[in-house]
Amino acid sequence: MDVEKSLDELKSLIGKHQAEYETLARNIWETPELAFQEKNACRLQVELLSDLGFQVTSPYAGLETAYLAAVGEGGHTFCYVAEYDALPDLGHGCGHNLICAAAIAAGRATADLLRLHHLPGRVLVMGTPAEESGGGKVRMLAEDCLDGVDAVMMVHPSWRTTPDTGSTAIRRFDIEFFGKAAHAAGAPELGLNALDAVMLLFNGINAWRQQLPENARIHGIVRQGGYAPNIIPDHASCRFFLRSTCDDTLDRMEKRFRDIVKGAALMTGTTYEIRPHNVPYRSRRPNRKMNEIYLDAADRLGMNPVIPPRAGRGSSDFGDFSQVKPGIHPYFGIAHEEIAAHSTEFCNAAGSSHGNAQMLKAAAAMAQVGYRFLTDAAVRQGVLDAAGPEKN
Repeated sequence: MDVEKSLDELKSLIGKHQAEYETLARNIWETPELAFQEKNACRLQVELLSDLGFQVTSPYAGLETAYLAAVGEGGHTFCYVAEYDALPDLGHGCGHNLICAAAIAAGRATADLLRLHHLPGRVLVMGTPAEESGGGKVRMLAEDCLDGVDAVMMVHPSWRTTPDTGSTAIRRFDIEFFGKAAHAAGAPELGLNALDAVMLLFNGINAWRQQLPENARIHGIVRQGGYAPNIIPDHASCRFFLRSTCDDTLDRMEKRFRDIVKGAALMTGTTYEIRPHNVPYRSRRPNRKMNEIYLDAADRLGMNPVIPPRAGRGSSDFGDFSQVKPGIHPYFGIAHEEIAAHSTEFCNAAGSSHGNAQMLKAAAAMAQVGYRFLTDAAVRQGVLDAAGPEKN
């Protein structure tokens, strides 16, 4: 089928059910739920997908608020990924309400077009909870959730439309220092200051930043630093995130970080513990061929895509999916000017009429990627070639 014709048909199929997708996105936006607590969001999606003729399994892959919806048979299998967890205090300040609505719209349109043209192919929509630091996809991979899937993708709102330029792997750590309390004025020589250890850790990290490569980031917060100025803190804690687009770089960063923690403890006479916080995410490996199809479709749909000057620096558990199967995580613009993700402004945009209109366009562009993968052998081979031998 002609590329432009298939995109027009997919856009038309999505447009016929626009109200359903907008209602879903709005309902989830109005009732934000945190990681692993997305019971209402999961229920709304499962009910809609069941009504659309998908065979739905939920709970799925060991998670109560995950699901798998499948339709079609024969040929190859393409999976659209949905996210729907919210942020503490900010609601859908990352726009995940739009992600799940777009995934369902794309999945339905792809399946309908295959059926209209009597073509084989399996279409999946996979609901993945707890992207915001919970690592839902990582846990689902441990249950072999992508077995039988040939390619996978999702779309994510941003202030502009772009291809998937990758993301950083992330490792998160909680650090506690243990000292000895004493009166800060009466007998300071009897104390061992755990807060000093935290401060020295931060100073060590700041001195290290000058030698960090461009593809690396590190940032932290103090979680507990004492109770009163006249008591030398016998306990203090902090949390750090380490990121890099290169797993080897992240290995070296973790070793250096642990050495700095140990050094801070030695300088203060304290002891320490380091514990992983949540699950680590791997870096994202964007599929070049899938990116090309998405960008072409986004351009034809009037979404004005741009190519960012550098790779992304955020982290997502979709990175783990992309390390296992060919996949992309491109972006669609929901604002008329630059706004920050994880902000009140972004939350408002995710609930706006413009955000919904852009979500429907992104769903059509995503459906074009899936439809062409399932129906065009040359495209499919291009995707597999771009993925590398380990994913073929």
